[in-house]
Amino acid sequence: MPDLSTTYLGLPLKNPLVPSSTPLSRQLDSVLHLEDAGAAAIVMHSLFEEEVRNDERMIERFLINPAAFSEASGYLPGSAGYVSKLDGYLEQIARLKGRLEIPVIASLNGSSLNGWVELGEEMQAAGADALELNAWYMPGDPEVPGEVLEDRYIGLLQELKATVNIPVAMKLSPFFSALPNFVRRAEKAGAAGVSLFNRFFQPDIDLATLTVIDRVQLSSSADTLLSMRWIAILHGRSKLSLAASGGVHTAADALKMLLAGADVVHLASALLQRGPSALSEVLEGIGEWMEKGEYSSLSQLKGSMSQQKLPNPSAFARAAYLNALDSFTPPPGVRY
Repeated sequence: MPDLSTTYLGLPLKNPLVPSSTPLSRQLDSVLHLEDAGAAAIVMHSLFEEEVRNDERMIERFLINPAAFSEASGYLPGSAGYVSKLDGYLEQIARLKGRLEIPVIASLNGSSLNGWVELGEEMQAAGADALELNAWYMPGDPEVPGEVLEDRYIGLLQELKATVNIPVAMKLSPFFSALPNFVRRAEKAGAAGVSLFNRFFQPDIDLATLTVIDRVQLSSSADTLLSMRWIAILHGRSKLSLAASGGVHTAADALKMLLAGADVVHLASALLQRGPSALSEVLEGIGEWMEKGEYSSLSQLKGSMSQQKLPNPSAFARAAYLNALDSFTPPPGVRY
């Protein structure tokens, strides 16, 4: 059996498969099943900044100052029995650390410049082995230039790294005008790795009711191509750990990410659709492919198809777009 071990954020892992941030980590049994299926680490579900802020407002409104609502005060829960979102999250970190043998990576999701220090410190104290900073701000204001948003993200990272000792990874979106430059800035600011890419919720419009609806769109294997391309470009140009996120459903999907240069591969939609067995199937498929190709270790194949290793680096650059268009042929029977 080939050696599948790798390193992510300085953490030694037995293989490159890491379940990413999903609701599955809310239940201890679900995470134990993932570990049994071969998960090398777990990224917890995100603690959203909005949830923490709403908790703070609720406590202030009802528990600290119940006299303002005297008629309802007799029905309000006592503060001793109330578990905030933050407290529940910290308890889950401790619970997972007490039962798992694999690293536990906490996840913070937010965009403001306040509160990250306290949240990060508490997650570190609860036992998290690393933090994933999922910073996302919706740039809807046409007066705000791109560099302001990048500075904001770097500021969040610096604030967090000033007080925590555990490694921090940034989960990025693909919407940067110069992604390699931002990754370099993140490395200088103290990041230990980046995860490419964040999969955003996109609202939809119901034509029957003319309302905006919330709809979760799970990924497909086709979604891996964006992450694969940028990981191939970044591999060898940064010392940061590279995590491939988005669209990995099969062993072939994972292998392409690893060949491009990923240190680990995140799985989410595949686990939500097929359960822990999806992870064990991918892991088994990776091992079989490596044995067939006579690879003795993951390090032997990792990055061997990155941009720097190819004799034709333009395969991941703009020239590939023109080549793809020129080589397209319509399906049989289709007339134009």
